[in-house]
Amino acid sequence: MSVPASWYLVLAAALFTIGAVGLLIRRNVLVMFMCVELMLNAANLTFVTYARKLNDIGGQVAVFFVLVVAAAEVVVGLGIIVAIFRRRSGATADDAHILKG
Repeated sequence: MSVPASWYLVLAAALFTIGAVGLLIRRNVLVMFMCVELMLNAANLTFVTYARKLNDIGGQVAVFFVLVVAAAEVVVGLGIIVAIFRRRSGATADDAHILKG
């Protein structure tokens, strides 16, 4: 028994929507960072679904590159977030101006 591709696409749309709403509503930098990662994973699910549906490996290749970019984003993003939180423990997204030299 196989799950239809439309269910995966609906799940990806729901995950992307949750991530976008969380990114727009929340002011905590870590939560915003997790919402961006959730949106990237929703895009990955869409790529894999279409690759499976079309019997093409291009979707998996795109997912590989998205994961590489996400890993680089985690390294740089978490470095910036840690630098902000070292100066202020309750920092929000509006406090990014404190990184100016």
